[in-house]
Amino acid sequence: MKIVSSGDTDKDEVLDFEEFSKYLIEHEKKLQLTFKSLDKNNDGRIEAKEIQQSLKVLGINLSDKDAEKILYSIDADGTMSVDWNEWRQHFLFNPADDIQEIIRYWKHSTVLDIGDSLAIPDEFTEEEKTTGIWWRQLVSGGVAGAVSRTGTAPLDRMKVFMQVHSSKTNKISLSSGFKQMIKEGGVASLWRGNGVNVIKIAPETAIKFMGYEQFKKLLTKEGGQIQPHERFMAGSLAGATAQTAIYPMEVMKTRLTLGKTGQYSGMFDCAKKILKKEGVKAFYKGYIPNILGIIPYAGIDLAVYETLKNAWLSRYAKETANPGLFVLLGCGTVSSTCGQLASYPLALIRTRMQAQASMEGSEQVSMTRLVQKILKNEGFFGLYRGILPNFMKVIPAVSISYVVYEYMRSGLGISK
Repeated sequence: MKIVSSGDTDKDEVLDFEEFSKYLIEHEKKLQLTFKSLDKNNDGRIEAKEIQQSLKVLGINLSDKDAEKILYSIDADGTMSVDWNEWRQHFLFNPADDIQEIIRYWKHSTVLDIGDSLAIPDEFTEEEKTTGIWWRQLVSGGVAGAVSRTGTAPLDRMKVFMQVHSSKTNKISLSSGFKQMIKEGGVASLWRGNGVNVIKIAPETAIKFMGYEQFKKLLTKEGGQIQPHERFMAGSLAGATAQTAIYPMEVMKTRLTLGKTGQYSGMFDCAKKILKKEGVKAFYKGYIPNILGIIPYAGIDLAVYETLKNAWLSRYAKETANPGLFVLLGCGTVSSTCGQLASYPLALIRTRMQAQASMEGSEQVSMTRLVQKILKNEGFFGLYRGILPNFMKVIPAVSISYVVYEYMRSGLGISK
């Protein structure tokens, strides 16, 4: 239990009376500071408008109705305002002790890796930045992403394999595809290209986070609060910047994934051969469809997530204002799936352009020509080749990522 771990100062896994009393005193002080930060007009009461203002700081625009429902879940005397005693009673035995922790129940956390995620980076508060929590969050998310991608690498390789090699005349099923890969390179070949996929997590995450902070400053008026559309633009630009920086690794991942046994001895050998045979431009093949895919993915991902989360709050906020872990994970999984569904054709075009030079007898064509060629030879559904293994990896990726992320957070001393 989180309260036990928070109050257990001697780490004997037992919370004695003295430790419990000390925990309550410290916790109550933090809750009082949070209450005062929400009480904008200093009248000793929190009203629906004040909850809306506090959420707006984090970019969450809440309707009057939803704000009232959240307030109703805390309001014990039916006055539609919350005084200090009601606030204390509601959160005293809840380990969340500051507004960021409390509101995090209603936020979309994007540190969890759910596949080809290009979503907007999560916000870090000033306190998290100054106390060093932000880098531990990023490390936790990075390790979780690495383990998650490694666990689902066979499905990821199958997706790329089907995107490039499957067609009307050469239909590849999951079973036949895995058989081909195992026959050609053994069971270990199912993880071919995963090394690059894992290595690129760290620079991509770091660049995305730093870029997001800088773009927020550029897009937000001095002293003003960042608006949802500004956050979306900053996130999209940060994602585009990160993708531009690490894109050569994306190309190498695709080439290694499709490569035959012995074709490349590793990432550096792959880079060397591409550079020698095709030149520097080869490292940015498929770049345009990749960047174009950021907008529909991030936009739909956020829109669907907020719609699902708000629908849950509208229906159940009378009982609790906390959607809970499984609701948030469910919303994140569905929204990510919808985002991927919308951007998948662009992802397929990107992969085929990345792989063109490595395919025997393949014609080097532009993005427009490639789309026309696929529609003519394979039909509309040709743009969705390999989407089955892509969807199959979403739930295990979310599950693995979350479990590892929580263990890493705990190990690095980040309280929930």
